[in-house]
Amino acid sequence: MTGFLGALSDAWAEIRVHKLRVLLSLIGIAVSVGALTAVVAISEYQRQYQAEQSDRWGGRAATIVVAVSDDDGAAVDMDAVDERFARVAERFDFSHTARIAQGMTVRVQLPDGVTDVTARLIDPLYSVIHREQLLQGRWLRDTDVEALAPPAVISEALWDRIGRVPLAQHPTIRLTGDGGGTYQVVGVVPRQGMGDEELRIDLLYDAYRSRVDGLPEGAWSQWEIWVGQDQADAIGPVLAMDLRAGLPEGQTVSVSRSDWAAQPGAMDAQATFEMVTGGIAAVILALGALSLINIQLVAMRQRVREIGVRRAFGASSGRVFFTVFLESLVATTVAGVIGIAIVVAVLRSDWLVTSMFVGMQDVPPFPMRAALVGLVASVVVGAVSGFIPALVALRVKVIDAIRF
Repeated sequence: MTGFLGALSDAWAEIRVHKLRVLLSLIGIAVSVGALTAVVAISEYQRQYQAEQSDRWGGRAATIVVAVSDDDGAAVDMDAVDERFARVAERFDFSHTARIAQGMTVRVQLPDGVTDVTARLIDPLYSVIHREQLLQGRWLRDTDVEALAPPAVISEALWDRIGRVPLAQHPTIRLTGDGGGTYQVVGVVPRQGMGDEELRIDLLYDAYRSRVDGLPEGAWSQWEIWVGQDQADAIGPVLAMDLRAGLPEGQTVSVSRSDWAAQPGAMDAQATFEMVTGGIAAVILALGALSLINIQLVAMRQRVREIGVRRAFGASSGRVFFTVFLESLVATTVAGVIGIAIVVAVLRSDWLVTSMFVGMQDVPPFPMRAALVGLVASVVVGAVSGFIPALVALRVKVIDAIRF
């Protein structure tokens, strides 16, 4: 132990004496380790961003979808289905459930005339399950059922058609026909991409149903349940069995998962991205290690006299080996830590991450896996770049110092 500490002390002294040479040779290592750390960290952020984007389409992991249909195509009494589902769900104590009715069109009075608009009836927790993001305003709430002018969330294209009236001015929209009346616009959903001109309105399920006796012909509804990913496989079959018990003849209950985690190969693209970028960073790191080995070998030719004198004063082969070996190991580790610290400081700025991944809601903390990968990489590079020069140092003899 004393010998090891002595070799470590000698290595640190050499680093201090030759700090300019060490600094120049280790800049590339610090940059390479920092790049590798950044790649791993950014891949973790990318994974979270991709998961959130997928959540907006299929729901969070794990989202169970329950739908009831009639084998003969007859209309299903959705009120009876709602009552049945409520009784069954009460036993499971679900925390996040939402009804969604789709396949319906409403007539909306716009400045240029009455227009057919795609409509959905939604429960408030739908926005949580699907991570809904708004351009302006807020989402629907349970308390909105009591409002005299029920709330509505509209698409940006529909907002354009009513003149983009600021929501602070409490704009309203008027529906004609069944469920008609005045609805207050409380939120605007941004366009989902280039060319998205869909006219859509989202209404609170219970608020709309309080105005009509049933869903319009052609509309269909389903329940979505957000449960723990480890519970989904166990809950699904039991839930389906309970819902099918006593079901009218000819009706079928389907229970399935719609979230991205249930799809095979859902994260293959992310894994490929991480593999490619990680490979590039590893190549850069290997080039930095080769450069350091070359510099250390050149330095060994200039240190023949020094090492020979040490051998003359009784330094053992092990002491010489570990002094040279630890010199590279300590230097690269320090350089790696500096590179990691810079990356951590930069990526812990939430504004930078959110500007890179626009719309990400749950920004994760800096992934420790990235820091550990960077630290292990710097230690491995230091060990490899120090081992070869240390072997060369072992071959130096006292007579070499006299001839040098």
